[in-house]
Amino acid sequence: MTTRRRTSGFLLAGLLVALVVAGIGSYYASSSPDGLEWSAEKEGFAHTAEDSSTAGSPLADYAVSGVEDGRLSGGLAGVIGVAVTLALAGGITLLVRRRSGTDDVPADDDSRTDVDAGSAPKA
Repeated sequence: MTTRRRTSGFLLAGLLVALVVAGIGSYYASSSPDGLEWSAEKEGFAHTAEDSSTAGSPLADYAVSGVEDGRLSGGLAGVIGVAVTLALAGGITLLVRRRSGTDDVPADDDSRTDVDAGSAPKA
């Protein structure tokens, strides 16, 4: 098994774990307020909170607008978040990689000399 194949398998497994955690884990997430909301309620200033400018966005409040089931909506929002993050990180990685001008050299590249490969040079 080549190094590239192992790396691809590792990355695919990581992606699957992230999607499962985002989709299923958020399905079971608590509906209780987070720490900031809890503190605001405890200290008595929760009533001063205002919606952000993105409150009407499709993924506001960790939910997908238009999906009525709260748990399903949260799970979908988690999976979409993972996908968007992966797309952004992958795109930035490709841009930086192209800009630096370095490409991966395949592990089975025959352009190495015999000396580089650790054996005696051929006569």
